[in-house]
Amino acid sequence: MRNEHEYVEYVQARMRWLRRLAYGLCGQWSAADDLVQECLVALYRHWHRASAADSVDGYVRAMLVHAYLAERDRSWSRRVSPVAEVVGAATVPSVDAEHRVDLLAALAKLSRGQRAVLVLRYWEDLDVAGTAAALGCSTGTVKSQTSYAISALRRLLPNYQPGGADTP
Repeated sequence: MRNEHEYVEYVQARMRWLRRLAYGLCGQWSAADDLVQECLVALYRHWHRASAADSVDGYVRAMLVHAYLAERDRSWSRRVSPVAEVVGAATVPSVDAEHRVDLLAALAKLSRGQRAVLVLRYWEDLDVAGTAAALGCSTGTVKSQTSYAISALRRLLPNYQPGGADTP
């Protein structure tokens, strides 16, 4: 079946990107893998629509973000607290790694919508219109949510300077 072959080729080519985007949204690899799996099942069911879209990546990105945002409505996601993942041997973190940990922890404290806006705008490097399309909202909503999210990050990380050292 040609459509199934195209689906498999697409997934194999884009799996790394999908996992990276899902990790940006979830903040944990195990949750990201679950989100990607859920998205790929839905993508398989709707491959005929996705493959006919102007941008398959845009269609899949929107599916992934909507699945992430819908997760908050599931009762189990509110009851289950994530367990820290252990990956490899412990190492002394560099200053950049410490900043990354602080930033990821602060991102986790944002609402799912604010986190999704920041991940799409700054991790995925989408413009305002692309972010609005992925989220299914207006560009004004993207701008306001971006502003609120950045303000929240500034409150959570008062001494953080992107690309620089912390101030005393």
